[in-house]
Amino acid sequence: MRKLWLIFAQSTTISLAVIFVISALKPGFVYWPGNVVTIKETAPMGRAKGVASYNDAARKAMPSVVNIFTSKEVRARRSPFADDPLFRFFFGDRMDSQPHRVSSLGSGVIVSPAGYILTNHHVVEAADEIEVALEDGKTVPAHIVGSDPDTDLAVVKVDLKNLPAVTFGQPDRARVGDVVLAIGNPFGVGQTVTMGIVSALGRSHLGINTFENFIQTDAPINPGNSGGALVDTDGNLIGINSAIYSRSGGSLGIGFAIPVSLAKRVMEQIIEHGSVIRGWVGVEVQDITPELAESFKLPGSRGALIAGVLRGGPADRAGIKPGDILLEVNGVPVTDSSDMLNKISALAPGTIATLTVMRNRTEAALRVSVAKRPRMPQPQLQQEEDD
Repeated sequence: MRKLWLIFAQSTTISLAVIFVISALKPGFVYWPGNVVTIKETAPMGRAKGVASYNDAARKAMPSVVNIFTSKEVRARRSPFADDPLFRFFFGDRMDSQPHRVSSLGSGVIVSPAGYILTNHHVVEAADEIEVALEDGKTVPAHIVGSDPDTDLAVVKVDLKNLPAVTFGQPDRARVGDVVLAIGNPFGVGQTVTMGIVSALGRSHLGINTFENFIQTDAPINPGNSGGALVDTDGNLIGINSAIYSRSGGSLGIGFAIPVSLAKRVMEQIIEHGSVIRGWVGVEVQDITPELAESFKLPGSRGALIAGVLRGGPADRAGIKPGDILLEVNGVPVTDSSDMLNKISALAPGTIATLTVMRNRTEAALRVSVAKRPRMPQPQLQQEEDD
């Protein structure tokens, strides 16, 4: 009897061990009484292999992206009946416009541990109070170092040190189809990361800014994302989110970011001079359409048509006339009006530039004394800020 009991105990122990091993290797194979439902789940060993994630890129870039809150005092339009005695009798001082504060929000990118933050000009334009909220929730006041309406860029500064500055990427290496992340504060809900691809490069002639060379992306960009970061899959900054094309006010998959190659040049001039200094020759140009090329008997549409010349300006003094075709600036070919504008603005004021023009199908090289570009009025266009 003792021998039989020993055999039974050993058999039971071995059976339980086998069941335990099977349940550990295949959790759904064995049903244990008392479970509500049998499920299959992975072992707690981290992210499954082969699952795409951009967590590393987001974690690298997110500490450098801040929320920007601005406010300004405005006075409502005075009522046309404010001076009417009858209306003033019934409504009194309410007929007078009362000043009130208007708030808006946007985003920014920390570009220096010393506290410099890059954002959009329209985010901080005319603001008399600016507050910056860091990723850890800390809120600090900021002041404007300078801004550039022509590119819709601005630099603000906070009095903090050792901030997590973003790593600048190489936008010239960006390709259509590359995955990008947009980081900002859409609708004020808090820091948010969205994903998309580079839809197009070198977008211009949009009428958004004077100087345009946008990265187009379908990464969702919504009100409040202005001034935020567009980063690559390594978490490096390749653009500053600036505007969207939208009929509803929300993202429709067409967003535009200023490439950091342009943003870096503007930022450095703002920090050094307080503004951006550009070259100017005093001409108005337009693209050469196929119809214009045929009218002027041109072999192609390369170059820019001089549509107007400012009287007494640098170009006028050099002998440039309306109807000339600008072909080259200092020996570098001009492709269109936007390219011409960028090449002229890159010239240092006070220098002499050689502009090659075509007049009556004859080329001529004219020397022009470059002047400083005056401040131009800005078009009133809707950008994706949240008022």
